[in-house]
Amino acid sequence: MAMTTQDIPASENTNPILPTGPIAPIAVICLTQRALPTAKRIAASLQGASVHGLRTRVSTSDVDVAFDNTITHLQQTFSADHVIIGVCASGILIRALAPLLAGKWQDAAVIAVDEAGSMFIPLLGGHHGGNRLVRDLAERLGGQAAITTPGDAMLGLAFDEPPVGWHLANPDAVKPATAALLAGEIARFEIEAGSAAWLTNSNIERSDNGKVRICATPKAIVKNTAETGIPEIIYHPPVISLGVGCERHCEPDELIKLATDTLAANDLSPHSVSCVVSIDLKSDEAAVHALASHLGVPARFYDAATLEAEAPRLANPSDIVFAETGCHGVAEGAALAAAGPNGTLVVSKKKSKRATCAIGLSTDDIKPSNIGCSQGRLSIVGIGPGQPGWRSPEASSLISRATDIVGYQMYLDLLGPLIDGKSCHHSDLGAEEARARHALELAATGKDVALIGSGDAGIYALATLVFELLDREDRSDWNRVAIQVSPGISALQAAASRIGAPLGHDFCAISLSDLLTPRDDILRRLKAAAEGDFVIAFYNPVSKRRRDLLAQARDILLDHRGPETPVVLGRQLGRPDEKITIVPLSKLEVDMVDMLTTVLVGSSNSRHITRGENNWVYTPRGYEKKGPDAANAPVHSSGSDANASYAPKNDKAN
Repeated sequence: MAMTTQDIPASENTNPILPTGPIAPIAVICLTQRALPTAKRIAASLQGASVHGLRTRVSTSDVDVAFDNTITHLQQTFSADHVIIGVCASGILIRALAPLLAGKWQDAAVIAVDEAGSMFIPLLGGHHGGNRLVRDLAERLGGQAAITTPGDAMLGLAFDEPPVGWHLANPDAVKPATAALLAGEIARFEIEAGSAAWLTNSNIERSDNGKVRICATPKAIVKNTAETGIPEIIYHPPVISLGVGCERHCEPDELIKLATDTLAANDLSPHSVSCVVSIDLKSDEAAVHALASHLGVPARFYDAATLEAEAPRLANPSDIVFAETGCHGVAEGAALAAAGPNGTLVVSKKKSKRATCAIGLSTDDIKPSNIGCSQGRLSIVGIGPGQPGWRSPEASSLISRATDIVGYQMYLDLLGPLIDGKSCHHSDLGAEEARARHALELAATGKDVALIGSGDAGIYALATLVFELLDREDRSDWNRVAIQVSPGISALQAAASRIGAPLGHDFCAISLSDLLTPRDDILRRLKAAAEGDFVIAFYNPVSKRRRDLLAQARDILLDHRGPETPVVLGRQLGRPDEKITIVPLSKLEVDMVDMLTTVLVGSSNSRHITRGENNWVYTPRGYEKKGPDAANAPVHSSGSDANASYAPKNDKAN
């Protein structure tokens, strides 16, 4: 699934899916309507999860993805590296996926769940995130985790599945070390740093002279005891804070080289870096985010006051830096702030031409989500006409990832369980600027915000307003927010798809709302579109007080195209009470349309045809003229097929 400017590093991943790397997409497979509530509960509790339902047995309006063949869909989903959670019999998953299995470390996690959601069983990928996910789901949803791997069952942990942020330095040692412990050998723990309760609270028998060495160290070079035949497992815990500063537009490669060289020169493992930290003035600096991405950790930022509080502990306080930023040290101050009051500055400020870095060391795990704040993100998301099947996977992913949801209440209601547990901020229909402003304010504090609009966010919608506010106010905190616009199916696309292909040739969209656009401008554009013979999509065709502009539009168009020109009226598109109507332009009446209706008016070439039980409207592009019989092809007059009826037999053309 698509992300914004960069993937979320593992240590900011709120799902226990993979030990490293970006969030894996999760498909919750539902084969019966009876299993749907459990599937929805699971999906709502996991970031990046979507519900996939068997079309013949599950209401398609209640799922994100509908499929027709269970085996084929499971195999395609597994091959696309999705984590699969099947709310179904485990045998179905086993029979479907057995032919595709590659290996212990290649296969994504596959989990079977009973329909009641009481038992969670990792079938595949137990040490590839599956066991961890099963435990987490069981804890969240009140079920039981059925863990069968020997290490987990007897030792109380899996060596190759450490907590988020911890890095296993020598995975090849896990099997012999586990085998030795299961055979009765004693372990020797050497914990130099890190919150190692997950190790020390396990069932592993240990003593100071144990033969199986289990080490946790931030050091890059570890004494190799392999030649002695003593099994050893080495972890790098997340205890290093990498403080950085740089000039504006510093080359990413320069900062990356400075940081990695500094770590290497001080015998520190990059795998123990928990986060890259800096001042909030640098929250939109590409080099800082490039370094964080290079190391696979999040970037976090502090305000100047927080960094200035570290001034007594700085090795190289600078009045020049204070004059520029409001604190006496950016790299050192950020490293110390992240390491905490008991942490130390183990490497003072190092410089390159345009960048600085410093290294802090904590005795305990550094949890990035608990320090500073991230760069704020604002996703302006178009959710389409409303039904989940018309919402893009990217839109669902951005909404799932967001901490805060902003939108008109009716649009938020359409998202259902996708926004359960999130901070939701709603406002009235006419308060668009207040919504956009509030979304920017939230994102400026470091939150991940999704601003929700129906249809496409960039068509007569909130994306324009967000950029207008950025242009108008030019606020530094807003300017540092990472903004992404996610497209959706627009009303004109939805209406066209329901009736055929009326947008098959040149078309335009005109809003008939005169709240923001002067009426004279609307009329001028109507005349130009009529003269240009465009297919026209009318947005906001009427309101309770504005009842005349649609009639004026009809009359203007009748001066330039025939009275039988087909007009498509699409109401409540994609929703249970959807209705599609076709009328000739001359018969279009204002009372046929309300605020929930999209109006498509054909060009002089658009045609309404009846074929079988179906009514279709399409606008030809001229392919007929390219064919071998073009010279003998009949010339169609504008308007409808001679045998077409303008009163469709069904509300829906298809």
